[in-house]
Amino acid sequence: MIPFYILIFFGVIILFSSLFTVKQQTAAVVERLGKFTGVRSSGLQFKIPIIDRVVGRVNLRIQQLDVIVETKTKDDVFVRLKISVQFQVVKTAVYDAFYKLESPHDQITSYVFDVVRAEVPKMKLDDVFERKDDIAIAVKAELNEAMTDYGYDIIKTLVTDIDPDQQVKNAMNRINAAEREKVAAEYEAEAERIKIVAKARAEAESKRLQGQGIADQRREIARGLEESVDVLNNVGINSQEASALIVVTQHYDTLQSIGEETNTNLILLPNSPQAGSDMLNNMIASFVASNQIGEEMRKQNEKKGIVPPKKKKPSSGYRDDIDNDSGYES
Repeated sequence: MIPFYILIFFGVIILFSSLFTVKQQTAAVVERLGKFTGVRSSGLQFKIPIIDRVVGRVNLRIQQLDVIVETKTKDDVFVRLKISVQFQVVKTAVYDAFYKLESPHDQITSYVFDVVRAEVPKMKLDDVFERKDDIAIAVKAELNEAMTDYGYDIIKTLVTDIDPDQQVKNAMNRINAAEREKVAAEYEAEAERIKIVAKARAEAESKRLQGQGIADQRREIARGLEESVDVLNNVGINSQEASALIVVTQHYDTLQSIGEETNTNLILLPNSPQAGSDMLNNMIASFVASNQIGEEMRKQNEKKGIVPPKKKKPSSGYRDDIDNDSGYES
């Protein structure tokens, strides 16, 4: 009975050793006595105990390898680039991927270094930022050409980071800040110019309207004077007498308006004594003309019966050619 149980025990061990499982998206490489016999896919698989052996498993999923490359640009700026390579083992080329390359990650890293250090020194630092996609495309093309023979397919390459020296970054920030300040100053100057132009246009329009108003005012004054002269001419007063009357009227209107204001001082200074004398004589002549015009109008109204005749006051010893009411010489 003991040998029977021993046979059963060894039989169970042999049975379990002949069975093995393979995970999803994984390929198992089987050798028989050291020689490749085949690739087993996912699921429960069978092999000959003791003779067959699973020597390795190959991941069929998409993998990513991040490579940091430090190089120099065309304008002598050292920069570090992070290249992310996404690759996958071709299912039909598991044999090549397992046996031809001992360390695929090191192989991919070497190709990335070679391509980046060949492309970046042709560009300036600003171009590296602008043309990072060109760098990624160049890396992908080089890797695809090299890694296809080893059973690897390059899915995507990405330049995920560009990191120049800290001093270079500070200088770039200062340049950017200065450029923005320049643009802001230009906009502020343009806004100030627009304000000045608008203010000048407003002042010009104001002056134009003011001049138009003054012209209209003078036109109306002239029209009024013309009408006043016509009215005086209709009552028998000639143009010269009418002009004198209007001047005197305006003179008294001016004095009245000045008298209505408080704390007002009016000083009339002639340019010379002769000018002052002439001005005084002109004023006296104007007053005399005004008195004559008024007397003439009164006499005409007396003849027409509009007003009663003026009563003569008894003589007080003054000259007969002096009118006591007006105080001026007739």
